[in-house]
Amino acid sequence: MLSYDVLVIGFGKAGKTLAAKFATQGKSVAVIEKDPEMYGGTCINIGCIPTKVLIHAVETGHDFEQAMAEKEAVVSRLRAKNFNMLDQKETLDVYNASASFISNKVVKITFENGDSQEVTAEIIIINTGAVPVQLPIKGLATAKNVFDSTGIQKLASQPKRLGIIGAGNIGLEFASLYGQMGTDVQVFDPQSRILGREEEMVADAVRGYMEEKGVTFNMAAFISEVSNKGEKVVISTDKGDFEVDAVLYATGRKPNTDKLGLENTDIQVTERGAVVVDEFLQTAVPNVFAVGDVNGGLQFTYVSLDDSRIVFNYLNGVTDYSTKTRHHVPNTVFVNPPLSRVGLDEAAAKTAGLAYKANTLMVAGMPRGHVNADLRGFFKVVVDTKTNLILGATLLSAESPELINQITMAMDNKIPYTYFKNQIFTHPTMAENFNDVFNF
Repeated sequence: MLSYDVLVIGFGKAGKTLAAKFATQGKSVAVIEKDPEMYGGTCINIGCIPTKVLIHAVETGHDFEQAMAEKEAVVSRLRAKNFNMLDQKETLDVYNASASFISNKVVKITFENGDSQEVTAEIIIINTGAVPVQLPIKGLATAKNVFDSTGIQKLASQPKRLGIIGAGNIGLEFASLYGQMGTDVQVFDPQSRILGREEEMVADAVRGYMEEKGVTFNMAAFISEVSNKGEKVVISTDKGDFEVDAVLYATGRKPNTDKLGLENTDIQVTERGAVVVDEFLQTAVPNVFAVGDVNGGLQFTYVSLDDSRIVFNYLNGVTDYSTKTRHHVPNTVFVNPPLSRVGLDEAAAKTAGLAYKANTLMVAGMPRGHVNADLRGFFKVVVDTKTNLILGATLLSAESPELINQITMAMDNKIPYTYFKNQIFTHPTMAENFNDVFNF
């Protein structure tokens, strides 16, 4: 049996970061990753990085083939960078193998040729991420030209008509991307409107901008079957049949724990398969941790990175920060223009019975919006009238993924909204409009 100080299962954001840090401390570390094309995890290889490269490429005038080539170049470069970051550590070994627990602290790793090896470690970190959810729709699993969010990134040619099942963040981003490329995009979802967690004005604005780019929304639509008509795909719904060239199903992701052998351990999982952890990401087995998407938390790579900080600090005796004291977590849906949000919106503040006031500033009234020749969107902020602290912000505009971080830092550090009202910003910028939106 091989023995290490630290065993990391999965080469994701948190896992690779912890592996590198522990190796730097001189600990012996093993990283198990079954797929060499997943060095760096979901974000770098099949998630946020490749999709944003595609979005940027299309927005800067590249066609489908050029965008795909740029995506492959960036992903390959970053994947190699991530592997080299660990491969250069003298006390660290990377194994291309699948992993399954035999007991609480013993893991069997199985190589592609069928050979296997048992490994044990004082500290074990589970970082296996999440996998797409495939709904039990007749034909969805067997029809040709039907893809999940990974497969859709490997298309050899641009579909003229694309059907997307699911109007969540992933579905909307791909709909926006392909709509901008000129594909006729049909989105199907059983909900009555997109972005159900956002205020109606936000959802309506995003939908309107996407429709302008050629995206058609079939809401409150129920799919009974997915089938083929030659090479075409037919989506049968209660609103009729729709014939497309390809289908993307983007109906959520679930923790990747099915083949980990957790039933052989004292590690507990939820009904959705997420590993149950405490505030320091530790499982029911001491010194066995679950970080990133596999623990059922927010599925963002920056949350996975924050998980790594919590675990590293905990194992080095620092316990003043945990998931219980985690700060506000911003997020962006990369449609065009992008939608970024942090904290509470007005509807949530009202439901919570808070003493608040809200203000909205349209991009059409912003000088930089005119410079950018893009007058779409708005800033909306909500503040506490008793404390003058910012409760939340919704930014639907160009540059919002960067701007939302400024507001998040202010919220985390309890800086009153009046700071933005009186702050000196460079001109002409989108940030300077915080002067006006917080001037109320």
